[in-house]
Amino acid sequence: MAPPSGDSNVVVSSNVKLERLLSMKGGKDEASYANNSQAQAKHARSMLHLLKETLDGVELSMPETPFVVADLGCSSGNNTIFIVNVIIEHITKRYEASGYSGVPEFSAFFADLPSNDFNTLFQLLPPLANQGVGSMEECLASTGHRPFFAAGVPGSFYRRLFPAKSVDVFYSAFSLHWLSQVPEIVLDKSSMAYNKGKIFIHGANKTAANAYRKQFQTDLAGFLKMRSKEMKKGGSMFIALLGRTSEDPTDQGGAGLLFGTHFQDAWDDLVQEGLITSEKRDDFNIPVYAPSLQDFKEVVEANGSFRIKKLEVFQGGSPLVVSQPDDAAEVGRALANSCRSVSGVLVDAHIGDKLGDELFLRVANRAAYKAEEMLEKLQFFHIVASLSLK
Repeated sequence: MAPPSGDSNVVVSSNVKLERLLSMKGGKDEASYANNSQAQAKHARSMLHLLKETLDGVELSMPETPFVVADLGCSSGNNTIFIVNVIIEHITKRYEASGYSGVPEFSAFFADLPSNDFNTLFQLLPPLANQGVGSMEECLASTGHRPFFAAGVPGSFYRRLFPAKSVDVFYSAFSLHWLSQVPEIVLDKSSMAYNKGKIFIHGANKTAANAYRKQFQTDLAGFLKMRSKEMKKGGSMFIALLGRTSEDPTDQGGAGLLFGTHFQDAWDDLVQEGLITSEKRDDFNIPVYAPSLQDFKEVVEANGSFRIKKLEVFQGGSPLVVSQPDDAAEVGRALANSCRSVSGVLVDAHIGDKLGDELFLRVANRAAYKAEEMLEKLQFFHIVASLSLK
């Protein structure tokens, strides 16, 4: 699916509109998510030992029953294919070590919003291993082939996506910090939570930040409720999302530096230059919330369906991947591309493609001027959770 085209009349506040629009930037161009997710790949690989601990807790069924893996918020790059392969390889080794006569067939469901670029994702999938010849072990060893059946599942993970008790392993990385909507009171001029002059909650007033916190916890509660219905008994879930070390929700850590500094200033530039009105800026807010451990824990405990096997803050590192750190212009472009790959679709929908180009050009120029500082200070922390059904 191609990303939506620019629409200068879209206000990023409606739940329905946001669900229709939100996606990482599709395709394979310079600012696409597929070409700007190297940092996510690095962070995911650094968490593999935690993922494997989660997989060790999954109850194995008889090999005659297919083993089902679901990636929630899969996006469109190679990262999700790599992770699914890791999961299946690890589960296969567990079956072999447990003395079963064989291993099951595997199904992998790639779930994301309908606006996701599923076409690019499916083009990256290698061909299916020949299931009709030899054993599954031989299929798994087939170089260049995938050992699983694949399917795309379009829809919000804040609602039901799968039949009841059908999924063995849920995996969701770098997705759950995206909210189902911008809290409406944040965009309401008559509200104390009105986020005037800002496009993100980093450094916002506490009322606005608490509105975001409440929205996050409402969304996470819905997410857990749906997964508790869909997960098989004995299944497990691995979650990684942007988090923060501060208890203050107005301090969004790495997410705050990504969206609340040069990105914020670039919007202000467009206003000062008369390219957009201040009202147009104020009608746009990034629907992201980086929770604290306590934010997350409160929701899981209130839900009551899941046992927390592991919950920690994990330092992921910088989202900027550059070949020449001393090249300020490259650092600036890297920040602008990183920001655009995850928010560009919403920006273009709000102000149009041409003004979107102008905005991210200013992001790149501002970041280049502060390149050394960005490389030093822009660090992401993640909330990592391993959950199992009670």
